[in-house]
Amino acid sequence: MSRPRAAIVVTGSELVRGDRNDLNGPFFAREALGLGVEPARITVVGDGPDELESVLREAIGTNELCLVSGGLGPTHDDRTVEIVAKVAGLDLRLDPALEQRIEKVSRLIADRLRRPYADFVPGVRKQATLPTGAVPLGPAGTAPGLVVEAGSCVVVVMPGPPAELRRLWPLALDTEPMRRVLADVRPPDRHVLRFYGVSESAVARALEEAGGDGDGVEATICARDFEIHVDLVADAGAQRRVDELAARLRDPLREYLFAEDERSVQEIVLEACRQRGFRLATAESCTGGLVAARLTEVPGSSEVFVGGVVAYADEVKRDELGVPTELLAEHGAVSGEVAAAMARGARARLGADVAVAVTGIAGPGGGTADKPVGLVHFHAVSPDDEVGLQFELPGERAWIRSRSAVTALHLVRRLLARSEHDQA
Repeated sequence: MSRPRAAIVVTGSELVRGDRNDLNGPFFAREALGLGVEPARITVVGDGPDELESVLREAIGTNELCLVSGGLGPTHDDRTVEIVAKVAGLDLRLDPALEQRIEKVSRLIADRLRRPYADFVPGVRKQATLPTGAVPLGPAGTAPGLVVEAGSCVVVVMPGPPAELRRLWPLALDTEPMRRVLADVRPPDRHVLRFYGVSESAVARALEEAGGDGDGVEATICARDFEIHVDLVADAGAQRRVDELAARLRDPLREYLFAEDERSVQEIVLEACRQRGFRLATAESCTGGLVAARLTEVPGSSEVFVGGVVAYADEVKRDELGVPTELLAEHGAVSGEVAAAMARGARARLGADVAVAVTGIAGPGGGTADKPVGLVHFHAVSPDDEVGLQFELPGERAWIRSRSAVTALHLVRRLLARSEHDQA
């Protein structure tokens, strides 16, 4: 049985202009696929009524499910609800119970802003006006979500702020129209293999030599966060084929395979340290704290991560990390020797067991013939081992810094894995 298809429509002129990145489309797609629904497409559209109506009309007319975010606010350019109603051929009606809930929140906002509630009344009534037969969700903030049937398509409309959308999503799943769409589907079997240090073309070649997809298995290769991910998604009864394909990919790419789950590299590093009772520190120059930021975005990282030093200037490298002045003078701040001294200094001065250091030239200026923009040195040290690495990463400043942060974490991962193997 074929899976139902979902069209995802993300509204907001600020997204079309590039002022903000879309987080809702990928969230909807991941959730849909996890439920057994095939994400057909993600469309980002501005707030213009003609463009929005055209996109919604196609999405609703050709899919079993349409997931929409944005355009539920109280202002004139929040048009999603009225256009959904127009496309579905439904009247708009005020929901008195929903109006009371939104009014309660709006009065609190009015009091906090010291404005008369009368200023909010038109917006409250607008947000409480829904297509006939719609199931209201929330609100989250003052914006409610809704689920409504438009012919053979179930339309889920959510607020634009990602936190509000994610808060209301479980409520949408619990509505009768959504339960009916999902009644006869099951989540697909999925296997992910994650590689680092190998090219996308090499992984594609290995996949082809392993037999490729088909026979109920869809294989996709994607570069994500400077890693190469292979996603194997299986229809019912095709799990054996997934297992065979994964096994044939492991052998030729084993040295690059670092995970077969969804954990980030920072989660893997923290867990490896936790299992061995290690404390972790960072010393960063060109990355400016990005390595530490990735580590501390993981809940519970404080059990392992003790802190970091952003040593941008040479005097900070010297005074805070103990890098010898003569080493800086002889080799320069961007060198393997200084990276090693930074890592050892962070480990000693922050009382850590493991430390990693990054120093490089992120550009756009500052490069020379001997040390071009994009040259980055890394060094990681543990109680029983250490390893250094040099990369030349041509590209723009933000790309070099982001790639360097990921590389530093993978260097720690490799060091810990090597140490563990040596002890086994």
